[in-house]
Amino acid sequence: MTDQAGSPGSDRLKGRVAVVMGAGLSGPGWGNGKATAVLFARAGARVLCGDINLAAAEETAGIIKGEGGTALAVACDVTKSAQVKAVAESALSHWRRIDVLHNNVGIAEMGGPIELSEEKWHRVMDINLTGAFLTCKHVLPIMLEQGSGAIVNVSSIAAIRWSGYPYASYYASKGALNQFTCGLAIQYAQQGIRANVIMPGLMDTPLIRQQIVGQYENEEEMLRARHEKSPTGRMGDAWDVAHAALFLASDEARYINGVCLPVDGGHHLKMA
Repeated sequence: MTDQAGSPGSDRLKGRVAVVMGAGLSGPGWGNGKATAVLFARAGARVLCGDINLAAAEETAGIIKGEGGTALAVACDVTKSAQVKAVAESALSHWRRIDVLHNNVGIAEMGGPIELSEEKWHRVMDINLTGAFLTCKHVLPIMLEQGSGAIVNVSSIAAIRWSGYPYASYYASKGALNQFTCGLAIQYAQQGIRANVIMPGLMDTPLIRQQIVGQYENEEEMLRARHEKSPTGRMGDAWDVAHAALFLASDEARYINGVCLPVDGGHHLKMA
């Protein structure tokens, strides 16, 4: 997977501070969070790269700095309120504000209610849903004090459609994240804060090689089947999500609030 984000130099987020949770990537390539953090920086933002894996966050921050941007890497487990609070405080102490909060932390555990353990159910809910609740809990007061802010949460087409995989906890957590975000959008609209969701579908990112490939005979079969299923004949990639995130975080989307945006080549319109 190549870097398709274009050249640096955009000013769409110039002077702003973005907190990107899940900005790292365990392994080679470009994940949604990593691509979004880099693209935000290319658009002029100072970016706090948060990830449970500090080395992965530092790699993303290093890419940004290598391109002349400003970034800070911080280790954070989004299920731990104290750690999330420390991230918000770190951004505030370094840059005095937080203009964009981007939540891109999520996992998938295969299994329906019978097969899935209670422990795995709670783990998925904690990471995919409670993590976003905690980041909003600690970042929203800063945005309210400023009178402005944009929240962009990454959900999934699985929030609204059966995607072909038996992961009940993933469907439930992503559906809940959609509605959680829509509630934020209305509750804080008059305070200058917008909240939107990106719903990726059929993406070619490293995550599918870690958490989805077991549903197929091998990786080659997985890639073939997923490309074939897309209306466009190919999967999207991390940069497709990143560009959607940049739009929703920017003033170009100043009157877009409470939207759950599919980024899936139109797959959500198909029955299967």
